[in-house]
Amino acid sequence: MKKLIEYTKVLRSKNAGPLFITFDLIFNTKEDMEYVEKRLKKSDISKVYDVREEKIDIISYGVVNSIKITFPRKNISGSLEDNDIYGCQQHMPLANIEL
Repeated sequence: MKKLIEYTKVLRSKNAGPLFITFDLIFNTKEDMEYVEKRLKKSDISKVYDVREEKIDIISYGVVNSIKITFPRKNISGSLEDNDIYGCQQHMPLANIEL
């Protein structure tokens, strides 16, 4: 098994407004994207981020070999409880999922 990050050229996280976090997975090849698309499940993401599966959106963009994943943030960006105001340090749990 390989980690998700080993299939991607770019794997990053960022805010999608103050209430959501989004992840961009960009692949070198269509084959890598299709492999990940078939194997990465909402249940995998739910476990590592402690978010309900029905709150997770996974959108594939085959034309540009990429996948976008979005779900609600635990804490509103910039709130006192927030530890990553830009959402740019949230990608490693996703990157380490084994497929």
